[in-house]
This record gives sequence, C-alpha cells and structure tokens, in this order.
Amino acid sequence: MVVVAPTAGDRPHQLGLGGGVRVVDGPAPPVELLQVVGETAGKQVATARVLVEGFAVLEPPVDAEEAAERADDVAALLAAFGNHLHERTAHHLGYPYNLDFDFSVLAQFQNFSINNLGDPFIESNYGVHSRQFEVAVLDWFARLWDLQQDEYWGYITNCGTTVKGAIDDLDRIIRTLEKCGFKDRFYIHCDGALAGLMMPFIKQAPKVTFKKPIGSVSVSGHKFIGCPVPCGIVITRLEHVKVLSTDIEYLSSRDATIMGSRNGHAPMFLWYTLNKKGYKGIRKEVQKCLRNAHYLANRLKEMGVSASLNALSNTVVFERPRDEAFVHRWQLACEGSITHVVVMPNVSIEKLDGFVEELVAKRSSWHEGKEFSVPCVAKDMGAENCLCSQHNKRSRIA
Repeated sequence: MVVVAPTAGDRPHQLGLGGGVRVVDGPAPPVELLQVVGETAGKQVATARVLVEGFAVLEPPVDAEEAAERADDVAALLAAFGNHLHERTAHHLGYPYNLDFDFSVLAQFQNFSINNLGDPFIESNYGVHSRQFEVAVLDWFARLWDLQQDEYWGYITNCGTTVKGAIDDLDRIIRTLEKCGFKDRFYIHCDGALAGLMMPFIKQAPKVTFKKPIGSVSVSGHKFIGCPVPCGIVITRLEHVKVLSTDIEYLSSRDATIMGSRNGHAPMFLWYTLNKKGYKGIRKEVQKCLRNAHYLANRLKEMGVSASLNALSNTVVFERPRDEAFVHRWQLACEGSITHVVVMPNVSIEKLDGFVEELVAKRSSWHEGKEFSVPCVAKDMGAENCLCSQHNKRSRIA
C-alpha cells in the first residue's frame, strides 16, 4: 500500500461535527492508493481506486438557532469550494477543456428544469424545453460538415488517440475500404471530440464532410467551444434515423435518442457561444492554440525536455514528470512514460512560461541538483524527439 499526501490547499474538505460542518483550509487527509501494479521506465507505477472524502448530507436542524448556524456553515463550505475551483482552474493543462467562457447572461435560466425530451425536431407534451436553440446549433454544424437541412438528423447529447492528438486520415481509410472490395458496404462514424471542431478551420487538415461516404460525425461541446456542463453534438444522415425512430406515447412525440431526457441548458450555452464568436472567432482561436502549442514544444526542447507535437495538433507530448505532486498540481494526463499539455484557448503564453519554468526547477530538485540523464521516450514519441543520451547529445543536464 502506498500513501501520498496532497499539497496544501489541494481541496477544501469538511468534517461532520455534532451535526454541523466545519470547513478546513489546509491539506486534505491522505489519499490511499490501494494497488501498485505495472512498470514505467523500470519503476513501479501506482494505479488505484482513490478514496475521496465527501461533503456529508445532514438532516436540517429543528432548532432555529442551529438552523442559522448550519446555513452559515454551508455558505462557508460553498465559498471554500469556489476558491478550490478557482485554484484548480488556474493550474489546468492536461485535459482538452476550454475554460474561457462567461455565461452569466444565461444565469436567469438556471431556475428552470429545461429538458429536451425526445426528438429535437418534434415537440413533446413537455413545454419547458430549448429546442429552438438546439435545432439552430444542429443547423450550424450540419452546414459546417456540408449536409443539407432536409438530409440530416442529430441532437445535443449529455456527454460526449486523446494522448498524442493524432488525426486519422479519412480519405485513406475510405480508399482502403473501397480497394478491399467494401465499396458502399461500410459505415464510418467520425468521432471528432476535440479536433473535430478545429479541423474545419485549418487549411491543411483532412476535410470531414458528408460529401464523402461517412455516416455520422460527433464533437464535444465542452471541449473547444467551452461549456460549464459536459455535452456533445452528433449529426447523421436522416435516412439512418428513420429506421430507428419510435413513437413514444408518454411523450406524445417520436424519439431516436439514447437517453430520452437531455440537458436543455447545454444547447443554450452552445448557441450563445456560436453567436458570440462565429466562424471568424473560432478560426482565430484555433490559430492561437496551434501557435501556442508550437511555442510550448520548442520551449520544452530548449530546456532539455523531450517533447513532440503532431501536425495540426494542439497537444504537446513530453516526458512524464517524476513527481506525482507536480502532475496533480497541473492536472496532467499521463500514460506510461509520457504526459501531455493540451493547449486550449484559455491557455496563455504566460501560463505556459510559468509551467515550463516550474517544471525545469522541479526537475532539478527531483535529482537534488545533481547531473542526471534524460529518460529515453523514443518508443513513445519517436527518436527524433527524444533527448536521451542515445538519441541526442544534449542528454546530460547539470
């Protein structure tokens, strides 16, 4: 069993005290890692179920004075949690979420249970919905992928290789299938996730379009666009949905969605952002991300850190830091001997500089200031990007 203690201020936590709640500013209790399995660069790597301390749900006090104290405790807890989220957002680099958004103008709608039940294009008996916004967003994406309004169907869902940011060659996949005798006998779904919304704004990128023999496309709404709730957009050919759609008497509507009930606030967030930024605004943000990703990759290499960046990608891959506290602080997503930074619209040059400076300083302290050898990561990111002694002369760092 391995026990690690999070750094101070890692997260606010509370303890139930005589029916009350006390917010503690400081280090959270240790987190237990229940298993130690696998190896990376000859060292054991801990993978486990993490024990998370929850905020207790307590019965409301009957006494008026105790109820007032409880309300104050809850307010303090929520304020501390808000500070925690601000801190975590400030040190977020490893996951593909655009955290640069402001939906305060839509706060007035949080008092409504907006549920887009059933088919987006057919109203149900439930009147508190946002289909007007959802259909407008779907039309925007259908135009982006060259599918006529009367030829597509889609909806905004509740949720939507991620490590290295590689992009599949759609044209080559289609040619290979047809060459192998599968012409008109295949179904291709393009899972766009993050890159699916970036590629249409990059001239050199493979074009995803329904003018090609693809069946459907999906992208995440909370990634490049940015949204306070996880969501995704899926578009397919209308002909594929007609055989799946079913009449639902309970809704007085038809439905081909998986969930039935869907978040009605997400379409409003997406609609607001698309209207605010437009094609030009999104293109500008894509160019900024690619430019800053190249800057980060070059900065890391200049400081003796092995790094790579796939073409047309905003995901910078580099050697995994040896300190898990550093990984946790910057919320880096790791796999084996590598990790990555996803350069999103909210990530500035200043933040990247601060990250690199801290990484280099920590890297030296991990080895107590002694000379050390750069680990070999050639198998993960190619020999041309590896700065180890075998692949690069700049391998010994003082």
